[in-house]
Amino acid sequence: MKEKLMKEIRLNECEVRAEDNEEGKMIIEGYPIVFDREAYIEGWDGGFYEKVDRKAFDNADMSDVCLKINHNDDFFICARTRNGSLTLTPDERGMFIHAELIDTTQNRDVYKMVQAGLLTEGSFAFTVEEQEVIEHGKWSDPDYEIHRTILKVGKLFDVAICTNGAYGNLTEIYARSYEALENVKHNSLEKEKHLAVLKLRNKNKMKLMEVKKWN
Repeated sequence: MKEKLMKEIRLNECEVRAEDNEEGKMIIEGYPIVFDREAYIEGWDGGFYEKVDRKAFDNADMSDVCLKINHNDDFFICARTRNGSLTLTPDERGMFIHAELIDTTQNRDVYKMVQAGLLTEGSFAFTVEEQEVIEHGKWSDPDYEIHRTILKVGKLFDVAICTNGAYGNLTEIYARSYEALENVKHNSLEKEKHLAVLKLRNKNKMKLMEVKKWN
């Protein structure tokens, strides 16, 4: 049975901007996903460094991606790839979005807040099919680090305009994604314990051999 992939959410400090145009359209553009730029993901027991490989979305399911506010389903969808109001274009920097908002009260408010610089950050919700995790140092060392590279995204669910850098009500989803890398720490600690036991056994064996030698 294929293992169910966990839905993860990441927030990026990169611009989401409103484009002025003569036709009176409400256009929002920006980069909710940036490639090959390492960011520190904080957790309750330390954290890890993470970056998205520029080829991670080559075979990802992006058939029905929505533009949301804070990934919150309580708000109406702002734009959607399925009806052509949202387009996603990967380039050298990251995943560029171009959204044309329809004329609703909510979208007018969102557009004005982006124009005013009140909403400036982008985020994305996704699953990971393939990753590379590299440990630097031992888990027990103070300078121990985990570096994660997302190599293959399974599905991109939605991109979002975010009010601030906090995850707010997304903490539970974020926590589940963080658990995946906690296993790396656990395995590293178990390995250290196992090596320590072997070292002690060898030391005791050497002592026993020394005793037998002199008797």
